[in-house]
Amino acid sequence: MKPVTLTTERLVLRPFDASDAPAVYAACQEPDIPRWTTVPSPYRREHAEQFTGTLVPEGWRHDTAYHFAVVTRAEGALVGAMGLVRLDRLRTPERQAELGYWTAKEQRGRGYTVEAARAVLRWAFGDLGVERMEWHAEAGNEGSRAVAAKLGFRMEGTLRSKLLREGTRRDLWIGSLLPSDLPGEHGPSGTAAGTGVPDTTPYLPYPG
Repeated sequence: MKPVTLTTERLVLRPFDASDAPAVYAACQEPDIPRWTTVPSPYRREHAEQFTGTLVPEGWRHDTAYHFAVVTRAEGALVGAMGLVRLDRLRTPERQAELGYWTAKEQRGRGYTVEAARAVLRWAFGDLGVERMEWHAEAGNEGSRAVAAKLGFRMEGTLRSKLLREGTRRDLWIGSLLPSDLPGEHGPSGTAAGTGVPDTTPYLPYPG
């Protein structure tokens, strides 16, 4: 996948680059980010350098993860990270991906994460042909769940003992979003032109 840039009213979503390492390092010192996400703990400068300089470009190059740096349009300040992960089923008949995100502490409470996620979701459904988007979070991560609910994800339940963290098995919340769950909107500026929305696989929901 050739890296893309998306824009919203207040934000720019672009692939991370090496120059973002200091801001990523600073943001990930806030305890809630390593507590509830997969970033290393303690989070060191070399982790930020590896993520921005190696892992992100390799993810785009090899179609394993599409990570965006979410920055403000006015100041270029880092708001957080937003990405599509677990892409091994993106180009299979399942057409699935998972949405992941974290937000810097000083940028929370402004609606930025929801705004950025909506842009990524429209791009994923419209240009990438995703037919089922999943959201996963460790049970108890109420902040992430609140964002997912605002985006329209339907909570599907708790997967017991699904997540292994620091040698302990933990429960995992899971939710899903389908293309039909999004209101009819035009895609964000910056999406690939001319791709259109592909035909989706017929869906037969259980009537019970």
